[in-house]
Amino acid sequence: MIPLTVGQVAVATGASYIGWAANQPPPEDAVVLRVVSDSRQVRPGDLFAAIVGEHDDGHAFAARALEAGAVAVLACQDTAVPALRVSDTVTAIGDLARDFLATLRQHGAPEVIGITGSAGKTSTKDLLAQILAGVGPTVAPRGSFNTELGLPLTILDCDQHTRFLVLEMGARAIGHIAYLTGIGLPRIGVVLGVGSAHLGEFGSREAIAAAKGELVEGLPAASDGGVAVLNADDPLAAAMATRTSAKTMTFGTTAQADVWAENIVLDDAARAGFRLHLPDGTVSVDLRLHGMSAVTHALAAAAVASSLGMSASDIGSALATAMAVSRWRMEVSDTASGVTVVNDAYNANPESMRAALESLVDIGHGAGGARRTWAVLGMMHELGASSVAEHEQVGRLAVQLGVSQLVAVGEQAQAIHLGAIEEGSEGDRAVLVADTDAAVRLLLSELRQGDVVLVKASRAEGLERVAAQLLAHGVPGRAQIGGTW
Repeated sequence: MIPLTVGQVAVATGASYIGWAANQPPPEDAVVLRVVSDSRQVRPGDLFAAIVGEHDDGHAFAARALEAGAVAVLACQDTAVPALRVSDTVTAIGDLARDFLATLRQHGAPEVIGITGSAGKTSTKDLLAQILAGVGPTVAPRGSFNTELGLPLTILDCDQHTRFLVLEMGARAIGHIAYLTGIGLPRIGVVLGVGSAHLGEFGSREAIAAAKGELVEGLPAASDGGVAVLNADDPLAAAMATRTSAKTMTFGTTAQADVWAENIVLDDAARAGFRLHLPDGTVSVDLRLHGMSAVTHALAAAAVASSLGMSASDIGSALATAMAVSRWRMEVSDTASGVTVVNDAYNANPESMRAALESLVDIGHGAGGARRTWAVLGMMHELGASSVAEHEQVGRLAVQLGVSQLVAVGEQAQAIHLGAIEEGSEGDRAVLVADTDAAVRLLLSELRQGDVVLVKASRAEGLERVAAQLLAHGVPGRAQIGGTW
């Protein structure tokens, strides 16, 4: 971040000074080195933004932030300490980020890329950031920092040396992505696809498409350098070409796309190799990332890199060395006893569930073997009226794909178990357990060397604890004696 004075922050956010005594004027000349919203992360030189959250109110920690070295507090309520008062803290941080980015652009940088889609935003962002980092200083969100607060805070991580800024954009309602686009003003926008995530809030996939398309609607015209990068394999995403005046660039798995992959082959760990076709050439790529969905993410990142002028050979080399960055997204690890744990527990929706189950089966079939595959699945949130049907379909799909053992975790995952039973799962090959502790006990008693375990659910279900326990214990019990079941 380029240092700002408290006075500059006040002007950008429209803040007023409250709580300072007459003999203690506000520190308008004090320098802000960073903006944070978590009082536990405050260090000297920070501006602490007090956010009213679902569970905590940051205003209660304002004094703690000052004690830790914060130069000022940005607040929308009365606090026990002097503060910069605004009507809404989150909106104020957005205003500050917009003003900050405008200042950076006076010096010709950075190039801004926005990414949205129902699934794969974070993985694509991580890939693209690694590709662009080889060209120049690149800033991208930490984890899934894609909200009205996370996106501005990512912008404020930039400085005068930042050449590329990759922004991830999520939405829970119509207008959210338009708001984020208005802050970041990307020149390039990527739409990965339109799925069922947040279906309960939007009501239909068409409404989700309307929200995701706000990104391409906010891009500059083609004459001003705007580029909309769209998934040709997703009809709703591809149709967004009619909603933008930017140049369109498509990616997919057929030759009809501008950037496409052919001869896709998965290795024993479900890592994809393929021929990558770009406007300036064709290269072979072997990804280090797991799962077929990584191909889509790689194609989207490659399309952006190509639009920025990178050569096919440089893009291919960067993709081949890119690693998984964000936690709990197709993390593949082996225990001491030879059990493979696939931790994909960060989030879940019907599309990502299908991709994860297919990857599980691919790994199970690797090396010409027939390894037992375990799908430990929890509830998918925010699916609305379609929730029961979508969960039942996940259970059916697990059986159709030939998953050896399905473990549905929690009462709300009962529909997954029911779908598997209805599809014809035999006996205890589909079980319902009460919670993560019960799932861990079952797995520790039943797993054996060579088994592959997928753990996946919406973030709120906390199923990453199952993966952590398996790795921590090394999977003892019957896994050590090679018992059968």
